[in-house]
Amino acid sequence: MNIYDYKFIDINGKEVAFKDYENKVLLIVNIASKCGFTPQLEDLEKIYKKYNKDGLEVIGFPCNQFLSQSPENNEGINKFCKLNYGVTFMISEKVEVNGVNAHPVFNYLVRECPFMGFNKENNSVKIVYSVLEERYPEYLVGDSIKWNFTKFLIDKSGKPIKRFEPDVEPMDMVEDIEKAIYV
Repeated sequence: MNIYDYKFIDINGKEVAFKDYENKVLLIVNIASKCGFTPQLEDLEKIYKKYNKDGLEVIGFPCNQFLSQSPENNEGINKFCKLNYGVTFMISEKVEVNGVNAHPVFNYLVRECPFMGFNKENNSVKIVYSVLEERYPEYLVGDSIKWNFTKFLIDKSGKPIKRFEPDVEPMDMVEDIEKAIYV
């Protein structure tokens, strides 16, 4: 199995097959509009614009599972991303990334790229960790998505190769993205 076995619904309600992205490098991100990490959308867009011509696609999956930080409907999410961050990369409909209703692609991604831990020296991580302990202790167990802006890098053959936790800034992923694109 690889990423090409999955499909999703885009923000406008159209079914999209990951197979349409064969031979491209993918960056899959669970996004939210009211999260402390939301400004990462700006750098994700910069990376998309810089590397899209070389075969990078970014796909944002809005999720409202973490403190209801993406409360808008699909139309509201789309407007927010475009107006506030100039997002032109693909956005899916709102999905769940954990639990029984998790989108199947996220079940696949967490199996292929396990959680490797947080940088607990990072102040943002300290806050996220305390919220997880208090409100979502079940997310601290295993490889589940821990918070918004967890990012997965997929190589040209459809294989997930790296997971980046929310505190990893998009610009800090450029070296890995370039290695995946220019192999």
